[in-house]
Amino acid sequence: MCDIKAYENLYDKMINTLSPADTLQLMVQAETEEQRNFYRIVGNYLLQKGQKSLIERNIF
Repeated sequence: MCDIKAYENLYDKMINTLSPADTLQLMVQAETEEQRNFYRIVGNYLLQKGQKSLIERNIF
């Protein structure tokens, strides 16, 4: 059984602290293509989340 709380903490930390520059740096410095793809997906998710927030507030 996985440690749900540990993954929730990891999710919260990534959502609340990663900037676009951070995800780019993670992609550039990733050791494997699989890691690069993971960080790319995380970065895209965060970008979409930010875009959605702007749209909901009628800023964009």
